[in-house]
Amino acid sequence: MKKRDFILIGAVLAVALLCWLIPRGLGIFAGEDASQVRITVAGEEYGTYSLSEDQTIEINDTNVCEIQNGEVNMTEADCPDQLCIHQGPIHIQGETIVCLPNRVVLEITGMDTEEQLDGVVQ
Repeated sequence: MKKRDFILIGAVLAVALLCWLIPRGLGIFAGEDASQVRITVAGEEYGTYSLSEDQTIEINDTNVCEIQNGEVNMTEADCPDQLCIHQGPIHIQGETIVCLPNRVVLEITGMDTEEQLDGVVQ
């Protein structure tokens, strides 16, 4: 390998590092931190809870989620695969935790939970 090969490799790594660091540092691509979690069971809204208040929520004797330090995490589930528990905590608007066998969905939403129109087509 020649000197120019090392320069090219270094430049590519530097650009890759910048592309990885800048969005995380500035929050360009990340969603906004939100303030509520909406819980639905089988498509029906179970409840909406504030992320600012630490609490434990039991969902239909099948799941338990915990809100702590502005994040929500599924802590218990009676489903066989336990994927919802292993997913980890969420706190950014649009993130979800899904327990498919129990049909439980935790979704981070903004302050206003009412659906608004994106546009009107005539």
